[in-house]
Amino acid sequence: MTRWGITLPLTGVPLPAHRELVERLPDLGYTDVWTAETSGTDAFSPLVLASQWSSGLRLGTAIAPVFTRGPALLAMTAAAAAECAPGRFALGIGASSPGVVRDWNAMEHTRPYARTRDTLRFLRSAFEGKAVNAQYPTFSVRGFRLERPPASPPPLLLAALRPRMLRLAADEADGAITNWLAPADVAKVRAEVGPGTELVAPVFVCLTDDARKARRLGRMMISSYLTVPAYRAFQDWLGRTEPLAAMYRAWDAGDRWRAGMAVPDEVVDDLVVHGSAEECRARIRAYTAGGLNTPVIALLPTDDGDPVAQVEALAPCRD
Repeated sequence: MTRWGITLPLTGVPLPAHRELVERLPDLGYTDVWTAETSGTDAFSPLVLASQWSSGLRLGTAIAPVFTRGPALLAMTAAAAAECAPGRFALGIGASSPGVVRDWNAMEHTRPYARTRDTLRFLRSAFEGKAVNAQYPTFSVRGFRLERPPASPPPLLLAALRPRMLRLAADEADGAITNWLAPADVAKVRAEVGPGTELVAPVFVCLTDDARKARRLGRMMISSYLTVPAYRAFQDWLGRTEPLAAMYRAWDAGDRWRAGMAVPDEVVDDLVVHGSAEECRARIRAYTAGGLNTPVIALLPTDDGDPVAQVEALAPCRD
């Protein structure tokens, strides 16, 4: 099944003001609401609200970092969200980045692959209501049992960018969440997880006919995100080492402005969907044609656009 998701909350829209939109999303053809967790809202609060506003949407985190909550707290928070949306909540977890974990949350960001794997295995046991007494390679848990285990344990998806983590997602999780890829890149990622693994990805959409404006915003985002080591390695694996070389050189030299200016138009056009609503919907469908099960629109703010109206314009029912 091909799904069609939206990332909430929308920029500039207060959380309680999303109710009317969430109630209408299924009629517009949306199947999913997903949240991110960086420096805005936490990953769970918007989903708990949405769970009470609509019974027809799958709700998922993309992603909840495995370092910024202890294993037990992560299990409790996810179990509470699952209780609010029985059978409709999916927990996406991942390593996040040193900036979020270390610089903003004052926690160590070490052995990200192993910590993600161990958290996945712990959550499997915890959601079954078992008492967990285990020494994992990256942490230990003694005597923890969920007081309110979910009646329907949520599917677990892993944030994964390269082969090792993608294969872990295919082998032990219920799906993979990837990020910052073009439609033409999906096949390479799909080859690592196989045909039976759900593949979810945010699709960055700037709904504007002003290509210069969209590319300016895209350059800023690309130079901020893709210089993070994990994303840089992902883009190298996807084959963008040479197109992004000038950006990396400027960033490594401390020249953030020049790094943004060095991102080629063709890279922005690969990684950021922009244009009319019809053009954007067609581009999103190119992701699904390439093997992405669940595109999740991540709407980029524009000065002249009402984000709620843009969500409506991008709805699959418009095709």
